[in-house]
Amino acid sequence: MITTTRLRIYPATRETMEAAIAKEADLDLRAAYQEMLDGCLLHPDRWGWYAMWAIELPDGTPIGDLCFKGLGPDGAAEIGYGILEDYQGHGYATEAVAGAVAWAFSHQEVTRLEAETDPLNAASQRVLAKCGFQATGVIGEEGPRFALPRRAFEQTRTIKQ
Repeated sequence: MITTTRLRIYPATRETMEAAIAKEADLDLRAAYQEMLDGCLLHPDRWGWYAMWAIELPDGTPIGDLCFKGLGPDGAAEIGYGILEDYQGHGYATEAVAGAVAWAFSHQEVTRLEAETDPLNAASQRVLAKCGFQATGVIGEEGPRFALPRRAFEQTRTIKQ
């Protein structure tokens, strides 16, 4: 579980992910959720690196989700996230991503985090910038790629303390 000032973030159980898959009408999202569950089942000792993570307010109100798309042998992990429309514009995405970044880098094997955004999603790009990610100049399947190497994360943590 990740706890921030205003949020609780935790990996979903198998049952929760199966329910999300069953009720998802969007075929692309359903496939993505199934891929997450398959990763969890293949790597139960690394559940958090494959699971869908719930983002909730302290009272249990769900406001979004995030995920890591596995942890590569080189120590790289990609993060994805989304906040429900009614809760956008309140800093929740930045807070959730910052918490997830800190969680990821608490694992010594993690060398860098990556993310992709839709090229027109300026809000998501601002979230990544606020959390220390920088554009790599590479365009991925979903749009521009961003990266945050461990050393950059550690340097900003040292400066803020």
